[in-house]
Amino acid sequence: MGFSEETITRAAAISFDPDEDDVPILAAFGEGYLAKKIVEVAHESGVPILPDPSLSSMLSKISVGDEISPDLYEAVAKVLLFVSEVDRNYGEKIKQAL
Repeated sequence: MGFSEETITRAAAISFDPDEDDVPILAAFGEGYLAKKIVEVAHESGVPILPDPSLSSMLSKISVGDEISPDLYEAVAKVLLFVSEVDRNYGEKIKQAL
C-alpha cells in the first residue's frame, strides 16, 4: 500500500457516482485517530486507498458533504483514475459517463 498505520495523520474519502453525481463530494475527513479509522474502514470494505498527503491537506479546507471545488478537479481526477484502474467495474461506469 505504500504507507503504514503509524504514518497516517490525515485521511479523506471522496464519493463520486457518475450516474448520480455531477461532481465528486468529500464523504469523510479526519485527522489522527479518525484518519486511521477512515483508512481501516476503507481497507476492510475493499475501497482502494491512494496515499496523497498533499491532497488530504487541500481537502481539509472543505467540509464533509461539500462538492469538491473546481481547483481540486485535476488532483481528484487522478484519484478517480487510480480507483478505476483498481476497480474495473467502477472504471467502466466512469467511461460510460464520459
